[in-house]
Amino acid sequence: MGGVTTSQTAPIAFLKGHGTENDFVIVPDPDNGIDLPAAAVARLCDRRAGIGGDGLLHVVRSAAHPDARDMADEAEWFMDYRNADGSIAEMCGNGTRVFARYLQRAGHVEAGDIAVATRGGVKRIHIDKTADGVDTGDITVSMGRALLPEDGVTVTVDGRSWPATNVNMGNPHAVAFVDDLAHAGTLYSAPPFSPASVYPDGVNVEFVVDRGERHVAMRVHERGSGETRACGTGACAVAVAAARRDGVDPSATGTAVAYTVDMPGGRLVITEHPDGEIEMTGPAVIVAEGYIEPALLETVIA
Repeated sequence: MGGVTTSQTAPIAFLKGHGTENDFVIVPDPDNGIDLPAAAVARLCDRRAGIGGDGLLHVVRSAAHPDARDMADEAEWFMDYRNADGSIAEMCGNGTRVFARYLQRAGHVEAGDIAVATRGGVKRIHIDKTADGVDTGDITVSMGRALLPEDGVTVTVDGRSWPATNVNMGNPHAVAFVDDLAHAGTLYSAPPFSPASVYPDGVNVEFVVDRGERHVAMRVHERGSGETRACGTGACAVAVAAARRDGVDPSATGTAVAYTVDMPGGRLVITEHPDGEIEMTGPAVIVAEGYIEPALLETVIA
């Protein structure tokens, strides 16, 4: 694989997109020829010294990436997702919708059903359109099934503590129901939780309040990124935790259940089906495209 080095002279193409204001730097790289170490990703995601984003979507053909070659028969494209600090993450729900929107914009896919490989497995995506073929702006992602490990944690912020439900959506979440979203504090740093052994690699923490019947609002601290305007896997985890709190389990009732989840950046609708499959529906928008000057990365890539 080639690399971006201090001697690189060609600008690197990028786009910027967001899903419910969870925003991403998009780097198209079909042949996996661009080396993006953690320091470079962090510089690109820096909102003052770089382009700015909650994470980075590295767009690679599955067959060209060692982490996705075994999924190439199911999904042509791999979402090599990175957190804003450069660390690798298994999945990002909002990022998956933006990734699909990029593929559509670039002409790699059309509206309808597509598959995208992620480190959390192959995700089935539907780019919604009306009966006469007009794009609705919404994208639905099949997010897989939630796991509900029995071991939960206690989350503490500014002297207040809450029990948090352990939900795994391909990445780990701790969901705490609170009386007021302000109780989450600033979320500049990761909320402390105990016992630490439950999430040895860190966790995304959601703080949730009720807004109405099957309607909740949340704030989230995403590990490696801080507070973000939205989190797709987090919204799924919140919907599942809220349903179980409310005594609803589609696998037992045989009926799908949908929760509306409001976040600072917008609204998602999360549907859990009787077979356990969870679907997330919401918007995805590309807002800009351009080129990264190699000089931006010269000080951080050896």
